[in-house]
Amino acid sequence: MEITNETVEHIAHLARLEFNGEEKENIKKDLSKIIDFVDQLNTVDTDGVEPLIFMTDAINVLREDVFKPSITQEEALKNAPNHDSDYFKIAKVLKK
Repeated sequence: MEITNETVEHIAHLARLEFNGEEKENIKKDLSKIIDFVDQLNTVDTDGVEPLIFMTDAINVLREDVFKPSITQEEALKNAPNHDSDYFKIAKVLKK
């Protein structure tokens, strides 16, 4: 596949990049090398090879979801530097 200036400009526009003349030529060369490298995959004989769905045969081992008692609301608020009867109080972070 040949990389044209229009292709480079289109990719640059999609990526919100700008290239000058020399940079554009370097990008064209780099993209051509990348495409040539990927085209090598077309030479690989894949007849009889099953498509790969998962990278490994490992299965996730998940722990049982068990309820454990937690601290009470009073205990949580006990060491808070600033709180009212039910909530933590924090400094205002949004300006209107």
